Amino acid sequence: MVLPSYRMVNLAQAVASAALIVIAIVYFQNYLGLEPCYLCITQRVFVIAVGVICALAAFHNPGQKGQRCYAGLSIATAGLGSYFSGKQLWLQSLPEDQVPACGIPVDYLFDSFSASEAISMLLRGDGNCAEVQWQLLGLSMPAWVMLAFVGFAAVGLVQFLRKA
Repeated sequence: MVLPSYRMVNLAQAVASAALIVIAIVYFQNYLGLEPCYLCITQRVFVIAVGVICALAAFHNPGQKGQRCYAGLSIATAGLGSYFSGKQLWLQSLPEDQVPACGIPVDYLFDSFSASEAISMLLRGDGNCAEVQWQLLGLSMPAWVMLAFVGFAAVGLVQFLRKA
């Protein structure tokens, strides 16, 4: 089986990442009016990070050692993003009496706290993250984002293992 070139696979992943972010902002946030919670924003950052890594890999088009470095970075980034998707899925699975309290709006968060404090709060999540606002085929949005991260990691693994 002949795989597409290393560069084309990375470019496809970068485009897929950009498409996910455009869908999140244009459709879910602006059209449906769904406000992203702290963990949703964190997951978006990791989707963007995977896309940036893959775009850099596509434009740089390094040799095999460089390819493995970029692939390893994309796998690690997708793994971290998957962790935050899992954390949100865990919050969504909690009984109502165990859901943490809701936090302050994100805009106010960055206006009122230092960047490190705001980022720390984003990474923890809050009660807003436990609310299921949208589902498709019985899966909530963080489940679909986790599937995207698993896909990014799987493609990254293929990129890591392939011969130049």
